[in-house]
Amino acid sequence: MTKDKKGNSEVRNLIDRGRYVRYEYLVPGTKKRSQNKVKLILKGKKQEEFYLIPISGGRLLVLPTPAKYGRKLWNGKKAVGLWK
Repeated sequence: MTKDKKGNSEVRNLIDRGRYVRYEYLVPGTKKRSQNKVKLILKGKKQEEFYLIPISGGRLLVLPTPAKYGRKLWNGKKAVGLWK
């Protein structure tokens, strides 16, 4: 669980992973998307993170964000680490 800038609770829900991790933000009770954005984390020598935000015409706005470590994600059953 985390809180957005407005103080609302959110769950980081794992979508998929490999040499990257992709997750979305859900409202805890309803399990509906709280925001229309996805977080993408690229694994490498230097971990890079981006928000993927859909815009008109089926395109994505890609915004770099500072790397954060030690986060847990919800995989539908339990909290798991980014790369485990």
